Amino acid sequence: MMTLYSRAVDARCHRVRLVLAEKALATRIVETDLVRPPEDLIDLNPYQTVPTLVDRDVVVYEPNIICEYIDERFPHPSMSSTDPGARAHARLALRRIEQEWYAVADALEPGAGGDRRDKERARKLLTESILASEPLFRMRPWFLSDQFSQLDAAVAPILWRLSRWDVDAAAITAAAPAVDKYATKVFARPAFQRSLSDAERDMRNPPSSSRR
Repeated sequence: MMTLYSRAVDARCHRVRLVLAEKALATRIVETDLVRPPEDLIDLNPYQTVPTLVDRDVVVYEPNIICEYIDERFPHPSMSSTDPGARAHARLALRRIEQEWYAVADALEPGAGGDRRDKERARKLLTESILASEPLFRMRPWFLSDQFSQLDAAVAPILWRLSRWDVDAAAITAAAPAVDKYATKVFARPAFQRSLSDAERDMRNPPSSSRR
């Protein structure tokens, strides 16, 4: 059984857990406090970051590398194209998602610091980027693919957390119906439901609070 050092609310950890769930891989999840990381993680990962995956004598960190490792180590069902050009295109899309969605969303996490204007700016950037991507959600049954892929595993945790980040999901639904349709479909996927931590299940109906 593999071990994943993870945080229950972290979007990048969620991405890895979703890939593991799609593969139906039994995995021991170790909830990790990065302020006081487990001694095992200190020994395994010089950066002491999550997600970190341990598979026997192999230790892998960084979500892109972990997800590629899982897909290559357990190729069925495949979550990557067999065509080199399509794989390169998917990697470029993943890089853009990381830069324009994940990096921006980091500023919206509780405790991330920054003042109200910084958070409003981050919300605006994330919303505009999602809206600009709306045509991509209409191109194929899944995100830029005919089958559920690594791209979907990266996109879904972001869309799930919009309420947590006080992003106006209703505005996105109105302006980008393809995004809303996609989100409904991906959230209903059994593997997605299995990938959720208890804390993540509560994110869809958070208590109302003022924006920070």
